[in-house]
Amino acid sequence: MTSLPSPRRVKLMPLVALIFFSVSGGAYGIEGLFSTSGPGMGLLLILLTPLIYSIPHALVCAELGTAIPVDGGFYHWVRRGLGDFWGFQQGVLRWLCSFVDMAVYPVLFTSYLQSMAAWVAPGRHVLFTVGHFAFDLNWFICLAVIAVFTLVNLMGAAWVGDSSVLFAIVCLTPMLLLSVVGFAHLLSHGADPVGAMTSAPDQSMGNAFGSGLFLAMWNYSGWDSVSTVAGEMENPRRHLPKALAVSVALIAVGYLVPALASLSVGANGPAGWRNWDSGSFSDVAQALAGPWLQITVTVGGMFASVAMFSALLASNARLPFVLAEDGYFPRWVARRSARRQVPVVSIVGSSVIYALFCLSSFSNLIVVDVFLTNISLLLQVAALIALRVREPELERPYRVPGGALALSLITLSLTGVCAWAAWQQYVQNGTQAVTYCLFAVGGSTLLYFPLARRRRRNAAARPTTAAEEAAGGTAAGGTAAGETAREPDPVAP
Repeated sequence: MTSLPSPRRVKLMPLVALIFFSVSGGAYGIEGLFSTSGPGMGLLLILLTPLIYSIPHALVCAELGTAIPVDGGFYHWVRRGLGDFWGFQQGVLRWLCSFVDMAVYPVLFTSYLQSMAAWVAPGRHVLFTVGHFAFDLNWFICLAVIAVFTLVNLMGAAWVGDSSVLFAIVCLTPMLLLSVVGFAHLLSHGADPVGAMTSAPDQSMGNAFGSGLFLAMWNYSGWDSVSTVAGEMENPRRHLPKALAVSVALIAVGYLVPALASLSVGANGPAGWRNWDSGSFSDVAQALAGPWLQITVTVGGMFASVAMFSALLASNARLPFVLAEDGYFPRWVARRSARRQVPVVSIVGSSVIYALFCLSSFSNLIVVDVFLTNISLLLQVAALIALRVREPELERPYRVPGGALALSLITLSLTGVCAWAAWQQYVQNGTQAVTYCLFAVGGSTLLYFPLARRRRRNAAARPTTAAEEAAGGTAAGGTAAGETAREPDPVAP
């Protein structure tokens, strides 16, 4: 019997880069936090959000990721801790979220590009139409971006990680230059970079905090994303906690320093913080140093966009793969390439869906993305607690320190932050986001039952092998629907 080839593993520094792009990609895109909440509150949220949101979630990911370091990551955490139904919800809802989320990055790439080449703007050069959808030059550029980084992903997670290290250098260098120029401007003019706490004199502190918190959470979410490629990491039980710790600090500093330096342009004017939106750091760069820095920052934003797409494709494309391995999706979805052992069908199929979603604007659904991501986060916390109770003997190379008190604080912090952000969005935007979320959750719930029945039938029809009988497992990739998932302790690569 011929053994399968062993793919290259993701090493420590590429793992840090993968987490960096799964969560942040640099300060590009955080500008709206300041026009929404004000400079003082924006800086406070950059400092506070890691303490109440990022670090608690990263601690959860460190414990579960080192205890269960397998491809599929958070899907298997929840499935093992809470059972098949909740594991299915975790996997399907996060994959559905990715349809909207992943379409943003190629579009963001073209947005930066059109600031230097206006002829690539959406609708400028329509090649043909199909119904209500216009296939223009802008979309074909998005398609080219998706195709290139789909090929990178087909090379394996190690290639994605190595390329992410290079992209991180390219993305962080313009922000470093912007920071140096901005702080030099502050020192030479002796200006107060903060100036005001909120965006308007009549805006309350509570409103400023609530309005900006959702955007801050968006820019600080995704710590679990890299867990889905844990089976392709080099020694995840040792490297994952280190990479998470380094990434939390790197991302917070990467937001704080360029933002503080950019506030040197003041409140008003074309580049003033009152007018900031995604991409405004390019305008700040021009105001501070001229076209050379504007182009540098714009190119950095373009690379950040494609690097985030590449890193998140590696994560999200593993979800239909593991759902197929467990028998919910057709088995051909779990097909791997013979040479590199990557989930070819899952990667290519996900990329096709993302390309189609680039045809329309789904910016209003980003709120839904954060809602569903927070549901996923809270399921992971519940799985951590359940596994602590039900499987105290499970090997945990990293264990969240502090015992029950620490878990209580983590649970209260994450639940409180998610609930506050959800309420604030409801107050500001009404029931639209709630309706979309209920539709997604309801659809995922209804989808589970026929797929679970199909899974049971396939498990009953397929002969059980001697190895499966010895292991006490079920066919078709795991436990029958409705039972608690039981998997052997994974062995670190």
